[in-house]
Amino acid sequence: METDTEMHRTKAVVLDGYTLNPGDLSWGPFERLVELEVHPRTAPADVVARSSGAPVLFTNKTPLRETALRQLPELRYIGVLATGYDIVDTAAAADLGIAVTNVPTYGTDSVAQFAFALLLELCHRVQRHADSTAAGGWARSPDWSYHLHPLTELAGKTFGIVGLGRIGRRTARIADAFGMRILGADVARGEPLPYEGFEWVEVDELFERSDAVSLHCPLTPETRGLVNAARLSHMKPGALLINTSRGPLVVEQDLAGALVSGRLAGAALDVLPVEPPTAGSPLLGLPNCLVTPHIAWATKEARSRLLHQAAANLEAFLAGAPVNVVNTR
Repeated sequence: METDTEMHRTKAVVLDGYTLNPGDLSWGPFERLVELEVHPRTAPADVVARSSGAPVLFTNKTPLRETALRQLPELRYIGVLATGYDIVDTAAAADLGIAVTNVPTYGTDSVAQFAFALLLELCHRVQRHADSTAAGGWARSPDWSYHLHPLTELAGKTFGIVGLGRIGRRTARIADAFGMRILGADVARGEPLPYEGFEWVEVDELFERSDAVSLHCPLTPETRGLVNAARLSHMKPGALLINTSRGPLVVEQDLAGALVSGRLAGAALDVLPVEPPTAGSPLLGLPNCLVTPHIAWATKEARSRLLHQAAANLEAFLAGAPVNVVNTR
């Protein structure tokens, strides 16, 4: 591994910097460490050419597979500008002596807030009513109040959370503040939540008993397709589903069927199995399904924390004391 002196001011390339920093943040924390070259986006075919000669690479969603890594002999460090790092072939990187780091926590508050924003939108359809008012619907109404969608109060309802890590627990705190009963399911149960009536349950029971389910678990072989026709068939009629975690947790066609049949009252998804979605996605355009473009993480505050922690990861590596390394042997 190169020393701090040898790597300082050498080339570092950000392959896809636009989503992290569309211009409202400063790359200064990186620029004081290395000579930085930032690309808004990089096509897979251009990865090797743009990365050539750089000992340091940063990627958010641009894949770095073994074929590309083996063509980059100078590469010693990959900083993933996210928590999930499956876009990097970490095993191949380890074999080649390339450290891979991630940023494990930066968006806890933002994602929890967004999960509840989605839930509240399903309960009140604020935008739909505001649009109707702006279009003259209220002015034309014979009544002093009208609603275009059933309105739902959350107090007293049961809120099921699959995955009680940092984000799941922060979301639970918000649910408790709304007066909801909370069920939790997690393969690694930690301390029970300090809320009256909280219960640990198995996933199937959680889906059966919850009025609203929010997904906050990682994507693993065991959780892929977690929300499928079988589980959806056992949910309460009129239940709601929220996903701000990973798209492939949900079988799209199965969810679409439950929404079209009316078994589920609504779903709100910030993630899809294919991003951006293809034109044939069965969930797009359904009146009781809200789809947002993977923005739960993207508040300026969260992106600033991400950027600064990624720079701190690099600085620690340059100092010979790497942190948040995800591919140690």
